[in-house]
Amino acid sequence: MNRRKVTVVAAAVGVVAGAAGLGLLAMPAGAGPAPVLPDVSAEALVESVLQAKPAAFGGTVDVDNDLGIPAIAGVPQASDGASNLRIWTDGQGKLRVQLPGGDSERTFVDDGQTAWLWNSAEQTVGKMPHGSFERTKPGLGVGQGEPDGQQALPTDPVTLSRQVVAAIQEYSDVTVDGTARVANRPVYELVLTPKPTEKTVLREVRVAVDSELRMPLRVAVLTNGTDAPAVQVGFSELTVGPQDASLFAFTPPAGAKVTEPNADEPSAEDKAAAEQAFTEANPQVIGEGWDTVLAARVPAGALAGLADRQGEQGRQGERPGRWQEDGRDADVDVQGLLKQLGKQVSGDWGSGTLITTRVGGVLIADDGRVAAGAVPEQVLVDAIGQVK
Repeated sequence: MNRRKVTVVAAAVGVVAGAAGLGLLAMPAGAGPAPVLPDVSAEALVESVLQAKPAAFGGTVDVDNDLGIPAIAGVPQASDGASNLRIWTDGQGKLRVQLPGGDSERTFVDDGQTAWLWNSAEQTVGKMPHGSFERTKPGLGVGQGEPDGQQALPTDPVTLSRQVVAAIQEYSDVTVDGTARVANRPVYELVLTPKPTEKTVLREVRVAVDSELRMPLRVAVLTNGTDAPAVQVGFSELTVGPQDASLFAFTPPAGAKVTEPNADEPSAEDKAAAEQAFTEANPQVIGEGWDTVLAARVPAGALAGLADRQGEQGRQGERPGRWQEDGRDADVDVQGLLKQLGKQVSGDWGSGTLITTRVGGVLIADDGRVAAGAVPEQVLVDAIGQVK
C-alpha cells in the first residue's frame, strides 16, 4: 500500500484519538479510610514524580472513559466505556502487557532482546526490536504501535504522571490535598490547578503518589462544571517486587503467522517521502502550559480524497472510503467520521469541523489546518489562524 496514503490516514484518525487522549488521566475512588501519613511538601512530591523510574511490579490498570463521544471503529480506547489491562515489568527493560478484548487478546512481550506482539484474533505475531514498546508508545490499544499506526499515550500511571507534571507544573498552583489509598497502598494526593491566567476546560490534575515508593499510582483530570472524572486510569491491583521470569518469555504459538514489520532499513525513497510529509504537515506548538495547542496541516483535499477514492482504488475493486492492508479491509471514511463526531463551524479563519469532548477539542479546517488542545473553542479558533 502507498505509504503516503497510510501516513495521512493515520494522522487524520490520530487527530480524533488525540482529542480523547488529552483526557487519559484518572481518579479511581480509594478504598477504606484515608491513611495517616507524615507531612510532605508539594515540591517534594513534584520532585518524586519527575524522578520516578519504573520499578519491578505487576498489576491491573483499569480504564473508564466518559468523554461523551460515540464509538469510533478501530479506536475503542477513545470511546466511552470501561476496559482494563495487565502489565508486568522487571524494572530493567523487560515488559509484558495484556489487553483483553471480548473473546480475544493482544499481548505485548519484550524479553530484553526481542519484542513480540501477539494478536489472538488474527493469529498473528509481530517480531520487533527490543524497546519497540517505548518507542512506539502503543498505549491502551497495544496493537496501535504496529507500523503506520498512530501513537498513543503510555499505559502506566508512572510514565503518564511524569509527562503530565513536567508539562504543566510551571503554570500551576501546586498543593497536597490529603491522603488516600490506591490498589490498597497509602498515597499522597498531589493537586495541580491552572493559574488564573490559563485558558483551559480542565479544572485540576491529581497525582496519587505512593507514600513508601514515591511512585505515582494514578493520575486524574477533573473538568470544569462537573465532579465526575472524564476518564479513569489507575492501578486497581499492584504487586511491587520481582516478577516471575516466565512472564517475559514468549514463543510464537503453533500455526501463528510471524512477521517482522519494518525490519529493513527504510529506503531513500521512503525517507524522502517521510521528510516531505513532515515538512508539509509543519507541526507547531502554539501557547504553553494548560493553554498549549498542537497544530499542523494535512495536505489540502487529502481528507476528502481518502474518504472517496473512486479512481485508482475503484479500478482495483475496493469500496470507496476503505483501504486494504494485508488483504483486509479497514474503515477510513475520514469525512464521515468527522461529521459523526463534530459540528460544522466557520469564521474569519475559514470553515471546518469542530470536535469537542469533556477534556478539549480538535478544529479541522477544510483546507487541512488542524488545531487540538484542552482548551475552549475560541482558543482553538485563535490558534488555527496562526497555522502556517
